[in-house]
Amino acid sequence: MDSTALRGRLAELVSEATGGEVPADDLLTGGSMIALGVDSLGLLRLVDAIELEYDVEVELTGPGRPLDTLDDLVALLTTATADPTR
Repeated sequence: MDSTALRGRLAELVSEATGGEVPADDLLTGGSMIALGVDSLGLLRLVDAIELEYDVEVELTGPGRPLDTLDDLVALLTTATADPTR
C-alpha cells in the first residue's frame, strides 16, 4: 500500500475510533490528533484497530518516535511492515 492510500486508511481508522467526532478530512490536513479532538479512549480504540488490521504492535508510550500525527502513524506502519523479522 502506498503512503497516500495508507494515510487515507489511517485517517478513516482515527475517525472511526472517535465515533466520527474527528473527520478524516481534518486529519489529512495534518496537525496533532490530540489538538483535533482525539481523546485517550479514541487513541486506545485506534491502537486496537491498527493492531488488528495491520498485525503490528503499537506502543503509545515509551521510547521511540511520538505518535501524535497521521504522518507519525504512517511512519510507524511503514517501518513495521517493512521489517522482515516481524
